[in-house]
Amino acid sequence: MKHWFALSAIGRDRPGIVADLAGLIYECDCNLEDSSMTILGSEFAVLLLLTGEGPDVEQRLSAACKRLEWEKRLTVFFRPLEGEPVPYRASHHATPYQLQAVGVDKAGIVARVARCLADNRVNISQMITQSRPEPGTGTPIYTMKIVMDVPRETSTDSLREQLEQIARALHIDIAITEGGEQ
Repeated sequence: MKHWFALSAIGRDRPGIVADLAGLIYECDCNLEDSSMTILGSEFAVLLLLTGEGPDVEQRLSAACKRLEWEKRLTVFFRPLEGEPVPYRASHHATPYQLQAVGVDKAGIVARVARCLADNRVNISQMITQSRPEPGTGTPIYTMKIVMDVPRETSTDSLREQLEQIARALHIDIAITEGGEQ
């Protein structure tokens, strides 16, 4: 019987982390089904979806994760899933959109935009943020890119107006465009 697991790991970025995790999965007779990896500051972060078979697969993974934490100084968390996960697909009751916000970095950009989207029942499927110094002045400029699904019953005019109010209050630019993944 096939068992499904979600695994996350974070640690100081260095060459070999992906090889270490792939080796762990292989050694436990598991299969990597899906993954998302990134570097956040100086930390490497990964989310993995994997499968394995056998009555002791969870124990094998648990022991291997503990070993990897000890030997490679990674923080690893995994949990079994209840059955096969259903791949995310935008509902036929929603329209895909992209949102981009840019402005001088300040507290509250993500919190206010995410709350507005949640209040309008918008599902965020991907979000990438970063703060980088502006060339010349060094002023930190914050960029947020979101891929989202807007329910068809949500007024996009109202959503745009709410986002424009947030943009004015935070002195940032926000643009949303209809379309799929980035």
